[in-house]
Amino acid sequence: MTPFWGEFIGTMILILLGDGVVGGVILKNTKSENAGWVVITLAWGLAVTMAIYAVGQISGAHINPAVTIALAAEGSFAWADVPGYLLAQMLGAIAGATLVWLHYLPHWRKTRDKATKLGVFCTAPAVRSTWANLLSEIIGTFLLVAGILFIGANKFTDGLNPIVVGALIVSIGMSLGGTTGYAINPARDLGPRIAHFLLPIHEKGDSDWGYAAIPVVGPVIGGLLGAMFYLAAFRLEMNPILWGVVVLVAIVILLAIRHDSKES
Repeated sequence: MTPFWGEFIGTMILILLGDGVVGGVILKNTKSENAGWVVITLAWGLAVTMAIYAVGQISGAHINPAVTIALAAEGSFAWADVPGYLLAQMLGAIAGATLVWLHYLPHWRKTRDKATKLGVFCTAPAVRSTWANLLSEIIGTFLLVAGILFIGANKFTDGLNPIVVGALIVSIGMSLGGTTGYAINPARDLGPRIAHFLLPIHEKGDSDWGYAAIPVVGPVIGGLLGAMFYLAAFRLEMNPILWGVVVLVAIVILLAIRHDSKES
């Protein structure tokens, strides 16, 4: 199997299990309806773990464009391989979301609320505030990428790393996920959003394209910040990309604070 197919299959597994638990919790008349946020965050962590075990030896199991771009900027992944990985991740996410739709086929008609149906596929903010939402995604993905690099710098028993990374995802979801649903992965959000747009879901409503850029742009910025922070703090290497990312994040913080002050 090639790395391209590894990323495709890994991301498909991630979305099938991750969006699958969301469907089980929020769609009507499932046996797990209303199981709650803890179930969702635990299942997403396990989804990441399973995906890494499945394809880690084949592609490295990035299963996330923000991780792929961050590792390329950090220097441990070739920029020439980035486009192929991003394409595989996006197609895998669409395929995984399509399987979720098929799995819950009778439940779309039972579920009347359009936003609930969309919520199975992609994220939405608890409070819609563009700059604050963007900042949440930046912070969550910063911790994700920095955490992955921290984990990789330690020596674990063979085969334990996927479990530790899965625990990191659970921690991010429980601690930081309540604002935007913690996409922290452009493919995780955009791929299923595209699937929602294309699939013949019963009375599905729109796909909220007005929000779609935030869970793409935020994770890319946050991932770059996490990689650059790791280089600067732990390897004492100052990559020129760092300064641009820091300035960009500072602007987002200022705009988020300014907007919040106006709202209050």
